[in-house]
Amino acid sequence: QVQLVESGGGLVQPGGSLRLSCAAAGFTFYAYTMGWYRQAPGKQRELVATISSRGGIINYAGSVKGRFTISRDNNKNTVYLQMNSLKPDDTAVYYCARENPPSYWGQGTQVTVSS
Repeated sequence: QVQLVESGGGLVQPGGSLRLSCAAAGFTFYAYTMGWYRQAPGKQRELVATISSRGGIINYAGSVKGRFTISRDNNKNTVYLQMNSLKPDDTAVYYCARENPPSYWGQGTQVTVSS
């Protein structure tokens, strides 16, 4: 079965960095667009970034463009989200998803940006 397992979340000070990872299993990873989404308390889940199957097409939400970088390693069945210059508004549970719109979700990893 499809499995998406996120890791790398935590508590970081404003201006800091984190790198999220999502390990995928149970499907042909290199054939699918992958994405990162986030959901802050009291808000709807929103798209953060997507990356096409071979990595050639990447899209970012305007709020993270220039600060976050999505990438993937098809040999390791893993998609990454490098997050730099983090702000308190980036605090959320971050989810990995297969396809856009998503057909499968990971369980999420908490990212808290606070001093």
